[in-house]
Amino acid sequence: MKIQELEEYRKDLKKLSKKYRTLPEDIEVVRKVLLVNPNERPPFSFRIDMLGIETCVIKVKKIASKSFKGKGVNSGFRLIYAHYENENRIVLIELFHKSKKEIEDKDRIINNFK
Repeated sequence: MKIQELEEYRKDLKKLSKKYRTLPEDIEVVRKVLLVNPNERPPFSFRIDMLGIETCVIKVKKIASKSFKGKGVNSGFRLIYAHYENENRIVLIELFHKSKKEIEDKDRIINNFK
């Protein structure tokens, strides 16, 4: 399994890492999990449907972070990624904090995966 990142995702991670210092380490744990099982797993992740694209896009809703002491997995980050099962690869699309943004950037997804 190969994991790639959109440039916009890298910018999201860099910006959020300034405030949440453990985020790169936390995301590394998520990446390891995705390498083992990239499919959706409710209640932790859900497929985003009705985008008008063929690619399987998944939203991870429960990411634990050491930056949120005692708050657990419901406290904050969302990760959006595309899973190309036939190509055995994942593309990380977007990372955001749920208190700063409610939903994923559907334009970013559609524009990158038409």
